[in-house]
Amino acid sequence: MTSLPTELSTVLGADGEDGSDWMLEARCLDADPEAFFPEKGGSTREAKRICAACPVRDDCLQYALENDERFGIWGGLSERERRRAKRVGPARVRRLSA
Repeated sequence: MTSLPTELSTVLGADGEDGSDWMLEARCLDADPEAFFPEKGGSTREAKRICAACPVRDDCLQYALENDERFGIWGGLSERERRRAKRVGPARVRRLSA
C-alpha cells in the first residue's frame, strides 16, 4: 500500500495504513470545500455533481457511514440522506447514491 504524502496525510489525519489512501483520488480535493459544507438551506447541487463523477464515491460514502460523519456531503449524500441510508440498509444505500 502506498503511503500518503506527508502534507496531505497531516490534513486528512491519515497515513494510508488505515485504508484512507482512496482520499487521494477524490474529485473534491480540487474543489471549493464550501460546496461540500453549505450553510443551512444552501444548495448541495455542486457538491453532488462533483461526487457523481468521482471514482471513489463509494469509498467516501462508506467512510462517512462508518465514522458517523454528521456534516457535509460525503459520497454524494447529505447528512439527512446518510441518516436515512443507515436506516434502510446497504442495498438501498447504493440506489440512494446513484
